Amino acid sequence: MTETFVPSVDGVVTRLSHLVDHLLTEGHEVEIIAPGLGVEKYQVASEPTKLRPGLSAPIHGARTVHVPFYPSRPWSLPTPSAHRLTERVVREFRPDVIHAAQPILLGQTAVRAARRHRIPLVASYHTNLPAYLSRYRAWAWSAPIIARATRRLHRGAALNAVTSEAMREEAHAMGLERVQVVRRAVDTRLFHPGESPTPAQPHGPHSERLRLLFVGRLAAEKDLARLAPLMRRRDDLELTLVGDGPHRGHLERDFRGTRTRFAGVLRGEDLARAYRSHDLFVFPSVTETLGLVLLEAMASGLPPLAARSGPTMEQIVDGETGFLFSDENELEACLETLSSERGAAVRASVGAAARREAEKHSWAAASADFVDLYRRAIEERTSSR
Repeated sequence: MTETFVPSVDGVVTRLSHLVDHLLTEGHEVEIIAPGLGVEKYQVASEPTKLRPGLSAPIHGARTVHVPFYPSRPWSLPTPSAHRLTERVVREFRPDVIHAAQPILLGQTAVRAARRHRIPLVASYHTNLPAYLSRYRAWAWSAPIIARATRRLHRGAALNAVTSEAMREEAHAMGLERVQVVRRAVDTRLFHPGESPTPAQPHGPHSERLRLLFVGRLAAEKDLARLAPLMRRRDDLELTLVGDGPHRGHLERDFRGTRTRFAGVLRGEDLARAYRSHDLFVFPSVTETLGLVLLEAMASGLPPLAARSGPTMEQIVDGETGFLFSDENELEACLETLSSERGAAVRASVGAAARREAEKHSWAAASADFVDLYRRAIEERTSSR
């Protein structure tokens, strides 16, 4: 059960898609309940299916609405029809375990069904919703309510999964118990530096300009507005924003008149080429629970330049596999150094080290962590009977 799934694009969808790929290729049976966005079957498209083609899982789509605080994406609410859908799927499929990914809206129906049918529940905490909502002035009042709802919905889980040690600490601070960290991962076959790991050719004639890339939702919690004054002040920077989201209109106004390009949503090889065609990956958010795009950049040999936070410090060794900054002054000082002639050599060295680090993190291992949690949840429920 997930609040977001294909054809939507974000870090949660990426992780869950790889997880379903792994489960199906390992011979497990999977059914998915998600907001109904017109896709009725999830088809595995990864490499192992060449040996076992046609692996798929049904997607049971719940009715969707647009919510005021995030109008760019449809969501499903825990309505009576959503509860009936979940009840029907659970009765017919009879799962050994229910995985509720970030239960807050539609996910409430999974928590209730697990309790009603005494099925082990694993709940994963992917997104710091209270921190995100606090960034939207009109909805900041709801952050404490969402925090209380998160505690209530996760309380019934046999195990709660988070994506970083920093998020484990945050989950404990919120009152969540039985919290386990699952490993991060990246597709190193799709995201790679290319055969010639030399700096890509610039988009225009000004080769002295440093090309910056951001990939992700264009939302307030991504703190992209922090980059606007820098882009207005400096003539030696170009910025590409890949993605879409509720804040795009605001950002287009903030960055008007600067060398900033809105590339929209990119997938697959188009996204991989975007990573390879830039000099630095910028990541100004301090509210991320992990930031899978950091690993995608690192796998592409693109050095990340990220705001200092618990999750970014877990992934980046400052000056070795990327660069960290605490404020705008430190960000600009870092860019000043990296845009110099010597900076090109530093970027190449750090990019190569970032790639080596990314190669340690496979999706198979990360997905196996979830399978282990499922088995533990089932064992605990069996032993308690």
